[in-house]
Amino acid sequence: MQKIVLLGDEAIAQGAVDAGLSAVYAYPGTPSTEITEYILRSKEAKNGGIVASWTTNEKTSMEMAIGTSYAGKRALVTMKHVGLNVAADAFMNAAITGVNGGIVIVSADDPSMHSSQNEQDSRYYGKFAQIPILEPVNQQDAYDMMSYAFEMSERLNVPVLIRITTRLAHSRAGIVLGEKTPQNELKLPKNSRQFVLLPGIARVQYKSLLANQPLFEKESEEKGYNMLLDGKDKSLGVITTGIAYNYLMENFPEGIDFPVLKIAQYPMPLKMLREFYDSVDEILVCEDGYPLVEEQLKGYLDLGKTVHGRLDGALPRDGELNPNIVAKALGHEIVEQYETPGVVTQRPPALCAGCPHTDSYTALNVVMEYYGEGRVFSDIGCYTLAALEPLESINSCVDMGASITMAKGAAEAGLVPSVAVIGDSTFTHSGLTGLLDCVNAKAPVTVLILDNGTTGMTGGQTSQATGKIEDICIGLGVDKDHVRVINPIKKNHEENIKVMQEEMEYNGVSVVIPRRECIITLGARIRASKKK
Repeated sequence: MQKIVLLGDEAIAQGAVDAGLSAVYAYPGTPSTEITEYILRSKEAKNGGIVASWTTNEKTSMEMAIGTSYAGKRALVTMKHVGLNVAADAFMNAAITGVNGGIVIVSADDPSMHSSQNEQDSRYYGKFAQIPILEPVNQQDAYDMMSYAFEMSERLNVPVLIRITTRLAHSRAGIVLGEKTPQNELKLPKNSRQFVLLPGIARVQYKSLLANQPLFEKESEEKGYNMLLDGKDKSLGVITTGIAYNYLMENFPEGIDFPVLKIAQYPMPLKMLREFYDSVDEILVCEDGYPLVEEQLKGYLDLGKTVHGRLDGALPRDGELNPNIVAKALGHEIVEQYETPGVVTQRPPALCAGCPHTDSYTALNVVMEYYGEGRVFSDIGCYTLAALEPLESINSCVDMGASITMAKGAAEAGLVPSVAVIGDSTFTHSGLTGLLDCVNAKAPVTVLILDNGTTGMTGGQTSQATGKIEDICIGLGVDKDHVRVINPIKKNHEENIKVMQEEMEYNGVSVVIPRRECIITLGARIRASKKK
């Protein structure tokens, strides 16, 4: 057997390739990015003709995967948890269309918000859509589950959601590779109306989805990854989900005496859960994310036994778990082995030295001194770091694309001028529709599209906007005389101030495009050229 060391993300990618994958679609988002990057680098994937594509956003990724499934082939969609919000329309409806070729959606959650706006738990989306969910315990699970997920998707005619978290995505372990499955042949759906969700058809297919719920539950009970481990000490039983199983077991290097119910597949295994509940005096639920299992446990089996977890304070309500947190909940004494040296202090992230955004914001700060504070609405990307010292240039960061629409709302409330700052990749992801709204309303908004030619925050993936931004803005209706490109370098500082100020004085929609290549991708490109 071949064994290789992989990140959790990479294990998922290799598992998908080995499971007969035909296409992967994604918008980069930490901690999911490395899945698609691995497939893009894979010679095996290239030789097999696997399509690996960065897309404009997560919704388009999901829809492309549905198209691949329609053609009978297996498709993978990857995203971070907040990306599932963007994909939700297609994601929810895919549960009703069902599949022709298998569809697996990987959503990488980020407990503790290492690089995210919230701690959203994707398991709730899977429950909302009423589809099977898998939650790997380790990297081997992540690899193995891909083959199982595609097979189950096609057998049960439903998309499958795999939920991982940052610690699993970005930690490494040895993986034993399994057998390889050939890609599906091209085939159209037997039911020509399967993907036509007119109300009359959708109602029938929704009934089928509901009728299949017992099959999903039986799969979870009998064929899947859930496991009930017995123990001698029945005073406490511990339920774990996904990676939290590891945090529990690290506290018992010699083996655990308590019964453990390891949940790695949903819907909840109710028979297994009832057997477990009846065998112990009290229960501790350890799950990384929201208290989904704890809530359902109390709802299903509120028969008087004490259930501890995130809801009663035994575990923190927010943040990711770790072995010490679990140990404290178990009543173990915690011994801190190492103290952090006093010289080590946390430093906030900052824009890279030589970043073009620094010069853009420096000019913007001068202009905003004239108009006053609190007028700059920003978006999600590396340029969001301008909220921190020393720049302190922006006043908002809510979700992808919100800068333009928030600026429009503020302008219409009387905050004129209002300024939106958005990156080139984020602009095509979610900013286009907001700019069209501004044009239609003739809103007095100035939009700065910071064009560094890449998706910088997630490692330099290709930006869908490269070479197209001016044409897109003009095509959406922005007056071409008010679509202006500047070069954000120090020698152009005064000129750039002048351009920004002129556009803010314009009573309508204007776009300023500070354009200079990301200093990181520039360096990589120069190094690559020297190797040739």
